[in-house]
Amino acid sequence: MSRPLTPLALTVLRMLCDSPMHPYEMQQRIRDHAYDHAVKITHGALYHSVERLAASGLIEPLETSREGRRPERTTYAVTAAGRDAAQIRLAELLRNPAAEFPLFGTGLAFLNLLSEDEVARLLRSRAVKLEATLAGHQAAHEALLKQGLDRYKLIDQEWLIARARGELEFVRGLVDDLDSGGLTWKDDDVQIRCHPRPRPPQHDDEGTS
Repeated sequence: MSRPLTPLALTVLRMLCDSPMHPYEMQQRIRDHAYDHAVKITHGALYHSVERLAASGLIEPLETSREGRRPERTTYAVTAAGRDAAQIRLAELLRNPAAEFPLFGTGLAFLNLLSEDEVARLLRSRAVKLEATLAGHQAAHEALLKQGLDRYKLIDQEWLIARARGELEFVRGLVDDLDSGGLTWKDDDVQIRCHPRPRPPQHDDEGTS
């Protein structure tokens, strides 16, 4: 493939390194191993990725079968070129930090467009959602451990837990600093110019001017 392997393509190759399977089996494997916690996966994208890998010679069809009224299912196997490509791409991902631009970072860069009180309120809401996310990751991790999966198969889960825990701690710290006045931009020119002005009081009688 001329372009670097996408995370989803690498996921397909990794699964086929275990054994040949058809896309429906891949979907089941993704759910069973919680790969969708580490990689964005949709039904259509999975089939498209399989087609691209096959067209590039990184996987190859072994057989096509049909059971009853179910659609035909093609079983694929990874090729030697596919194994090489997966190992090269994995090495790149582990070795080289990628320039990523998470949306939360964008929000943090422009805090002063809102008041300190509003930012603190929004971050408290974020903290509640992060607590739920963290609990979900931990529950999924514990469930997979109970299934007997080796730790090396769950390292991505550990990273998700650590990242959620770290972000939660960071957000709580920001809220504390905002509440205590240790973080402020009240005198910032941009905040003064751009913060929405208070709305005029509304009359109960819509007909009153």
